[in-house]
Amino acid sequence: MIISEIENQIVAEFSLFEDWMDKYNYLIELGKSLPLIDEKYKTDQYIISGCQSKVWLHAAFKDGLVIFTADSDAIITKGIINLLIRAWSNHTPDEIISSNMDFVDQIGLKEHLSPTRSNGLTSMIKQMKLYALAFKAKMG
Repeated sequence: MIISEIENQIVAEFSLFEDWMDKYNYLIELGKSLPLIDEKYKTDQYIISGCQSKVWLHAAFKDGLVIFTADSDAIITKGIINLLIRAWSNHTPDEIISSNMDFVDQIGLKEHLSPTRSNGLTSMIKQMKLYALAFKAKMG
């Protein structure tokens, strides 16, 4: 599935909930199925700076695809990073770099987060794109 199809799927899922409390609860549920980072990557080197809570993000490059894993000490944040991983993991660096994550605005995520969480979301997206850029540079 291409990134825009996954994003459309996420928008459709969130549109099922009218109330933002239900959307928060859904984010918490999503956090429970997060592809967890290996414990050896839960170090300062993998922490995303700019996040209110601790978020560890690791990226691997296999068969031309970027594979993300993560963890966080906050349940809402786990759900947020899981959405980003769902959209971008198992895609090429070029697909990730050219994606604009429109679904984040379409589901109203940024406007319903505290300013520090919203900054953290921006930091997560930036870090994931940086990994994609690094893998693309390695490919030559």
